[in-house]
Amino acid sequence: MAFWTEPQMASIGKMLNPNSIAIVGATPRMQYGGRFLAAALKAKDRVRVYAVNPRYDEIMGVTSYPSVSELPEAPDVVAVVVPWDQVRDVLEESHRKGAGSAIVISAGFAERGLADRRDLQRELGAFAAASGMRISGPNCLGLANVKNDIWATASSRGAAGLTGPIGLVCQSGATAFGPFLVRAVENGIGFSYIISTGNEADLDFADFARYLLDDPDTRVIAGFVEGFKRADKFLEVAKLAAERGKPIVLIKIGRSELGARAASSHTAALTGADARWDAVFAQYGVVRVRNYDDLLEVAHLLAHTPKPPTPGIAVVSHSGGISSLTADMCGEAGLDLPPLGDAARDGINAILKGFGWAANPADVTGFANSGSFPQIMAHMSDDPRMGTLVVASAGGDDQARQVIKERDRTGKGVAFLWTGSRDAKAGLALLKEARIPIFYTPDTLARGLKSRLDYHSWRERRLAEGFATAPPRTALQDAAIAQALGLGRPALSESESKALLAAWGVASARERRANSAEAAVAAAQQLGFPVALKLDSPDILHKTEAGVVRLNLGDAEEVRTAYAEIMANARAYAPQARIGGVSVQEMVRDGGEVIIGVTVDPQLGPVLLFGTGGVMVEVYNDVALRRCPITPAEARSMIAEVKGARLLQGFRGRPAADLAALADTLVRVSYLAIQLEGQLAELDINPLMVLPAGQGVKAVDALVVFRGGRRAE
Repeated sequence: MAFWTEPQMASIGKMLNPNSIAIVGATPRMQYGGRFLAAALKAKDRVRVYAVNPRYDEIMGVTSYPSVSELPEAPDVVAVVVPWDQVRDVLEESHRKGAGSAIVISAGFAERGLADRRDLQRELGAFAAASGMRISGPNCLGLANVKNDIWATASSRGAAGLTGPIGLVCQSGATAFGPFLVRAVENGIGFSYIISTGNEADLDFADFARYLLDDPDTRVIAGFVEGFKRADKFLEVAKLAAERGKPIVLIKIGRSELGARAASSHTAALTGADARWDAVFAQYGVVRVRNYDDLLEVAHLLAHTPKPPTPGIAVVSHSGGISSLTADMCGEAGLDLPPLGDAARDGINAILKGFGWAANPADVTGFANSGSFPQIMAHMSDDPRMGTLVVASAGGDDQARQVIKERDRTGKGVAFLWTGSRDAKAGLALLKEARIPIFYTPDTLARGLKSRLDYHSWRERRLAEGFATAPPRTALQDAAIAQALGLGRPALSESESKALLAAWGVASARERRANSAEAAVAAAQQLGFPVALKLDSPDILHKTEAGVVRLNLGDAEEVRTAYAEIMANARAYAPQARIGGVSVQEMVRDGGEVIIGVTVDPQLGPVLLFGTGGVMVEVYNDVALRRCPITPAEARSMIAEVKGARLLQGFRGRPAADLAALADTLVRVSYLAIQLEGQLAELDINPLMVLPAGQGVKAVDALVVFRGGRRAE
């Protein structure tokens, strides 16, 4: 699916790089219309700025026109700052004039929670799509072309000289031109563009991010997002960003989930919406951060340091305590501080002459502010195990120049942990000017370095492996789907679920259906004792809770007794339930229990879950998640991610399990989820028994629920 067209990108281009701007609702008062006009007029030597307001002949030294129609030209962008009920008329008039794009500052739409305002907002989106005149907003604060110093915004804040390679896209205008802009100015972090998208009636985060991928002056895309209109469009941007090598760093609102959900499957109960987003961001290389400072500092680090040639971090400081705490934070984040090689250690010791400590981290005491500091840094940077140098100090201008020179000499990444006052001028100003990434606490430094390392490692693997695609369905799979849907009910029984899974090559435990105690005994004798008995019903999905499962039945009498108990418990638990008898199954031995499941997120689509099996998965929530479909490499990484899965590698004399068959099954189930998309609601295989190496896997229990059944959401 093509999400973007050339005319759409051209319209965004006019919005972000205008030669002419009209402000409808301009006013001499410093309200939204007045602030927008004042901001735009700062670029009047490069941009033709028109005020539109029939109540004035002149505003802020420029002619005020009665309407857009009477402007001397069709403006590249129209800023709309009028009451909500006049917005549509202004847009239509602007389109007739030939305007290229619009920024709707006006509020009073979907954010009001009123049905008629939501309808009007949808109308704005439909108008933009039909007319080709694209819209940012409504309820936004506009945008800034920072690299060309054009501020098309109703914010009162601006910042000259803030140019840099970070494109900032925020749904919240007050956040973009508030804390982000303020912190960026304070920390010397530069932007190419600042874009607020507001209610996103038309253009959304993904649209602007897609434009920034083509912008040669943008190396990193930073975002503040409350929700995505279309997750598939956003993830397509993430794929393209991986190809271009432009990281996306994001704050995504919604980490906490309020309220409980009723779920028919274990999988649905285990996968909160935010956990799915976390997993998908990691799967698609999106760096998720928690707060304003992390967003800016991590984006700045990624923009101004290259891919590390090796993961090792070298830390040098004037203080043993500072360097030790920094090492602790790096270790906690999963980073590596390798020991110094002999050449580096001996070289630093020759400088220190018994003072300080030649190690990694290095405590070089007063030598951090001496003429010998460049040699110390060089010894550490040149150690082949070190890919990044961290300087933790608060020296003056001389030290700052030394650090900048070392960065330029090696071409490796250099980060600075500033240990002095944030208001300091000496040293700090030069580091900011040279775009040395600066952190102020060891934990944020460590998180930033880990994000950088993880991103580059992920991208290297992803470029080698590509993204997964599901193959076309086979005739056998088409027939299995038709049979399952032909049953005319959302939930399949265990045996029906296994029959569907078999069409995707998922093997199950041997079993026989029985409708009487004696038939169950005969089936058990055919399979061989011990056996398991389970009720077969599409209406009783949690069989253990209903008391309709019996395991390890060793003889005919135990089978007869179990059959009677299961039937009695089923009638007591759900008198109206449809009962297809019992399933008599072999007891699968010598296998490790795991769970594989799929839940269908309303935005992300099918999400695959893998975890340790049985009831313990609910106790520890030891699971891995990925958006479907997945590659074999992603399947292997899911297995490695789950702590309990280490038992499958062989533990205390137990044989290693068939991890290759398990990974293959994860891939097959991810294909099934895609090939059933639009019909599948939930899927559980719990437990799946992973047999010893070379013997495959067997599904012991399974549940498939089609749309229309009980849902996780």
